[in-house]
Amino acid sequence: MAGAARRRDGQIAQERMLEEAMAAIAENGLASLTMSALAERLGTSGGHILYYFGSKDRLLLEALRWSEELLTGERRALLGRRVTAARKLDQFLELYLPEGPRDPRWTLWIELWARTASNEPLKAAQEEIDESWQQDLEALLAKGVEQGRFAPMDVPARASELLALLDGLSTRVVLGQRGADRARALDQARSAAALLVPPAPAPPPA
Repeated sequence: MAGAARRRDGQIAQERMLEEAMAAIAENGLASLTMSALAERLGTSGGHILYYFGSKDRLLLEALRWSEELLTGERRALLGRRVTAARKLDQFLELYLPEGPRDPRWTLWIELWARTASNEPLKAAQEEIDESWQQDLEALLAKGVEQGRFAPMDVPARASELLALLDGLSTRVVLGQRGADRARALDQARSAAALLVPPAPAPPPA
């Protein structure tokens, strides 16, 4: 029982560190997130944080995983809602896109994307997260086709195309490029989704 308690305490400590790391990124950007700055926010030492994560890269990856796990719960709840397939797709777009230029999850994605070429464990972790989004979007589209809400399509290909487009729009928002904000990105995503995932044709008149 004592060992289980220590593991639980350690899990709570790690989650608290990850939560504070994400909050710090949202407030001040990724460049300002150092082990010493995070330790100061937590009232602990940089060595204590390194005990759990080993390096800043590992901390960033685990922060991204933690954030994505929260979104996975929201995404799965979305898929189970009793709404139309078109409404589910629209909610999926809203969930995927960043909240704005300081969205900490997307800030981490962009930072870690640049490091994947030389870091196989990081690359594998990111591919695992990407695959989870791909599978859920495929399930959403396939269900819509099955229900006669969406036109027949190559579901994996359309899901991949739509996610690639969302990645591009999201990157523009997070980088704060001129004319790129969440509202405009969402409008553009909806327009693209209407072309990539058209509604099923109306049945011919009797």
